[in-house]
Amino acid sequence: KDKPQEVNSKMMELYRTEKINPLGGCLPILLQLPVFFALYSALDSAVELRQVSFLWATDLTKPDLVGPQFLFGYGIHPLILMMTALMALQQKMTPSTMDPIQQKMMMMMPVIMLVMLYNLPSGLTLYWTVSQVFSIIQLKYSLYIAKREEEKENSLKSKTA
Repeated sequence: KDKPQEVNSKMMELYRTEKINPLGGCLPILLQLPVFFALYSALDSAVELRQVSFLWATDLTKPDLVGPQFLFGYGIHPLILMMTALMALQQKMTPSTMDPIQQKMMMMMPVIMLVMLYNLPSGLTLYWTVSQVFSIIQLKYSLYIAKREEEKENSLKSKTA
């Protein structure tokens, strides 16, 4: 715990011996990136999606505005706020072996995304929000399965002892 460089070198050694690619966790995001860009361009140029509403979003090609615009023409965009909250929740739920500085940086990521993507079309933020919901469900299920397997191993150890 006091020697982060030693921990990182041991971790890289473990990755090499077990043939694990440390960038493997980036694969799902990289697979979603083309879909994200395609959705952005489709929502930006598709005439048939204009004026199509979903829940409170009156036009999926524009940001979902609730209430009047205030503060430099910006209003409240609930979908992007939900997406940010879900990203923060997912960050909290994800088990981490990072050092505290990296954890703080990762917790800042949803805020950075909020600022950068605040005026994104509501169709795109709807996609991202639903994707976050499914990711959280998948993470919860994975943690549940891991906990069950750990309990099973502990019960087997206690029976043999």
